[in-house]
Amino acid sequence: MKKLILALSMCFANWAFAQEMTTGFNLLENGKYTQAKLFFKEILEDYPTNKTAQLCYGRALGLSGETAKATALFTQMQNEYPGDYEIALNYAESLLWAENFNEAQTVYEDLVKTDSTSFSAVLGYANTLSNLKEYNKALERVNQALSLQPGNANALVSRKYIRLGRANQLSSDGDYRTALALLDENLKDFEGDNLSLQVKANVQIAQKDYDSAFTTYGRLADSVAVLTGQALVAHLDGADQKALALSRKAKNFSPKDSLQSIQASERYVQALIWNQKFKTARHALDSLDQIYGNAPRILALKASLGMYTGTFKTSIAHYQSILEQDSTSFDGNLGIANAYRAQGNLDQAYAFAQKTTEYYAGQKDALGLMQTLSGSLAPQVMPRAAYTRDNGGNRAYAAGLSVLFPVSYRFRTQINYDYRKTSNEDVDAQASNSSFNFGVQYRIHNNTWIEANLGVLNAEADVNSYTDVNGSVLLKARPLPLQYLELGYSRELQNFNATLIDQKIFMNNYKLNYNMGTNVNLGWYTSLIFTPQTDGNQRKLLFTSLYYNFTKAPALKGGINYQYLSFKDQVPALYFSPSSYQAVELFADLNGSIKNWQYTANAAGGYQFVEKDKATTLFRIEAGIIHTLSDRLDAGFYAKYSNVASATAAGFEFTEVGLKMRWQFLAKPVFKL
Repeated sequence: MKKLILALSMCFANWAFAQEMTTGFNLLENGKYTQAKLFFKEILEDYPTNKTAQLCYGRALGLSGETAKATALFTQMQNEYPGDYEIALNYAESLLWAENFNEAQTVYEDLVKTDSTSFSAVLGYANTLSNLKEYNKALERVNQALSLQPGNANALVSRKYIRLGRANQLSSDGDYRTALALLDENLKDFEGDNLSLQVKANVQIAQKDYDSAFTTYGRLADSVAVLTGQALVAHLDGADQKALALSRKAKNFSPKDSLQSIQASERYVQALIWNQKFKTARHALDSLDQIYGNAPRILALKASLGMYTGTFKTSIAHYQSILEQDSTSFDGNLGIANAYRAQGNLDQAYAFAQKTTEYYAGQKDALGLMQTLSGSLAPQVMPRAAYTRDNGGNRAYAAGLSVLFPVSYRFRTQINYDYRKTSNEDVDAQASNSSFNFGVQYRIHNNTWIEANLGVLNAEADVNSYTDVNGSVLLKARPLPLQYLELGYSRELQNFNATLIDQKIFMNNYKLNYNMGTNVNLGWYTSLIFTPQTDGNQRKLLFTSLYYNFTKAPALKGGINYQYLSFKDQVPALYFSPSSYQAVELFADLNGSIKNWQYTANAAGGYQFVEKDKATTLFRIEAGIIHTLSDRLDAGFYAKYSNVASATAAGFEFTEVGLKMRWQFLAKPVFKL
């Protein structure tokens, strides 16, 4: 009887213990890891050697963030139960929790070799390979896990993230087609999956398939995410007004004081900046500032506003504030790199672009910036050739070669050689001249440069042959945001035709060029040139232009130009030298690009007034196209026509066609960055 009572008591105790453990299992199953940890800790106080309780306690430790304690416990259990497969599985998983992926890979390899039918081992191995970015191997293993347990939810989720990682990797390598195929496989497993759709849209944006990206964003379940995504695509596709309308709608749809509200407000401010509505953008930023203070995303918007308005110093300060909060911030590192580049501080620009790639390996924008900056320091050869003719019977052939040899971001050298041969059959005259110059460019501070060159010129004409010097010195600066200044002196030969070369007339040009931009698309450019000539004559030239920027891509601007020209002495037998010449014209200027082609076009028409003569019409046009053959080689063609009298005489017509090329003959700079 006593034995029976003892047996019944033991059965009841085991049943009660099992019931108690079930409570702990449920806590683990429902993600209540801290409660599970406390629960199993109490169990182990009563049953310190219970293997199941130890395993559960270890899992609760690891999943609640105490990964080191979990690994230590499973290591101890392996010593107590040598060769126990279940303990080894938990030990391997604890290495994953601790992000010790290399050691986890070794352990999982052994586990899979021991039992290739273990679903937990194969899936754990797949997740480990995924974390090591070995996505192809990870995909093989997760498919193996699904063959062991078809339809397993955890394995399907793991495969989704493996495909996402591989798709991002392929997109970075430019293999967009394979990346999209993987994402479409994800969408078969998880129809309408937001993350897969967002990554798919990003891939389509990377391949500049904006129509498809716009459609993909439209499939998202979140209406605010749809509108903010489509607003970004519209901006990238050059439709900034559409982007503003979509972002405004997103802002109105988003619930107040929610993550969606922040995202919608952020895109709205960006769209205001894209549309150059800077005053409204500042008001919107002030409102966000009151709510979120110096949050990184608000600082990034302020920095972006500074970039668009030309206040690069302000942008740099905002990006520095972001990096003080998070030194690994993508927006902070790449943003400040671009801001330093715009400011002209190229050393810092390269340093932060490089730092971006350290945190975000293979990041395309950062690598592109580094390549551009590095390429600007590599030696380049720029040959050119041109043919000109006018209605006065003058013909000229010209050829030249420039070799740019940068030493650093601050100091560059350049060698120029030019040859020009001109003739006029009407008066049986011909002449040629050649010049060889050596120049230097030195960056004094950020976007302030001083440029100088000095050379030797040799001329041969029907009567005179001579050798002389020419050269120039020029200061280029950006004194204020959107303001550009050039101040300098140059000495050059009057070499338009054979007669002028024979006369050996040098022009000493003292010039001031100033361009004043604004944040409302208006601009004003002015050029003043005073030229004492070696023949005793003097020229005064004023050119001023008021223009408006109509579009950004392609860049189209237009406006009105005014020119005034005056010579002290009139010597019409040699060259056009009126006491007074004025011209007023309307102009349009276009430049843009299509894939590997860049194009430019400029046209102007109006009236010109020579002294007291009756006004005559003027017309000029110039167009050019450049084809990028590779990152290091491009070639182009240009042509221009003009009947502007200020070239040589009234009633004059001038035509020129030319070829030019740029070849970066070394892949990297000669001097180490």
